[in-house]
Amino acid sequence: MIYWQLFLAFFIPNIIGYGGGPAIIPLIENEVVGRYGWMGAQEFAETLALGNALPSPIATKMAGYIGYDVAGIAGAVVAVFATVVPSLLLMLGALGLLYRHRDSPRVKRMSQWVRPVIAVMMGWLTFSFLSEGLENAGVIHMVIITVASGLALLRFNVHPAFVVLAALVYGGLFLG
Repeated sequence: MIYWQLFLAFFIPNIIGYGGGPAIIPLIENEVVGRYGWMGAQEFAETLALGNALPSPIATKMAGYIGYDVAGIAGAVVAVFATVVPSLLLMLGALGLLYRHRDSPRVKRMSQWVRPVIAVMMGWLTFSFLSEGLENAGVIHMVIITVASGLALLRFNVHPAFVVLAALVYGGLFLG
């Protein structure tokens, strides 16, 4: 039963999520944290942060980690399979259809309407992570991490992976 639940937890977000990893992270969080309760919001946020610090697509890394955490190696295989195969099949089918109708005004409008939905979902995820961070780390640590991250990204053009790594180190030293 756990393998079926793992499959569904990663299959459904990958079928209905449009826009890649960042767009499906809130959907995965809903399944993993909300529906099945395999981890709390803080642990999910830490998994996401670690996944962002590593190379390769975020959804497959998270699926592998969460699947392994829930049901060992077989769970990791099921979760990664559920993440990769449906997306690949749907992309091949959708790509062929969209390419065939690429000049259609309907296809262009559809793409324009999807972007705001993704922006709202990402905003909600950011808000939920901010709320969780304030609750667990406190205002002072959140301000330090936010200001340092913003300066590193915007002023000094530091690669986001290094900013995430620095935040992980900070959290390990001062919040662990």
